Amino acid sequence: MLPTCHTAGVNEAGTDEAGRGCLAGAVYAAAVILPDDFTHPLLNDSKQLTERQREALRPVIEAEAVAWAVGVVTAAEIDKINILRASILAMHRALDALKVRPGAIIVDGNRFSPYGEVPSMTFVKGDGRFANIAAASILAKTHRDQYMRELHERYPVYGWDVNKGYPTKAHRAAIEAYGPSPEHRMSFRLLNPQLTLF
Repeated sequence: MLPTCHTAGVNEAGTDEAGRGCLAGAVYAAAVILPDDFTHPLLNDSKQLTERQREALRPVIEAEAVAWAVGVVTAAEIDKINILRASILAMHRALDALKVRPGAIIVDGNRFSPYGEVPSMTFVKGDGRFANIAAASILAKTHRDQYMRELHERYPVYGWDVNKGYPTKAHRAAIEAYGPSPEHRMSFRLLNPQLTLF
């Protein structure tokens, strides 16, 4: 059972992103403040859960959290500012949207930019260490997966309902066959060599 947070009693928000390594689509981040006594036997890093488990946990987290929100940075924005800055911006946007102001923030990973005067800490593999980060990882992942399934309806040739924009062999083959879509991240290496796209 994961501890709910790093610092109890301060409305600590956990935050995490999803889609950083994708070739297409926005990067999503979530911020979640859980009650200090929140527990759930399945709650863990979203990558350790099945899609069905993540989807089952999403409404539980959204119903029982003190506050939660999702932030999005588009593919076009990623191309302008780079994926690291975009991931942090998505986290900031999620924090901006919280209906309860956090007293502290903990972040999955090792990079973050200050969020106003709110104290923050980073934790490598934090989504497997603290429940509020794990909850954020699940919301970021499930909201982004839903978005990629919707994009698949507009651009079905890339198989985003299955690969969610990640660089699978089938995804790259579709890019080679059909060219990039408006949702592809042109600053990423879509093909090798990249020049074959232009």
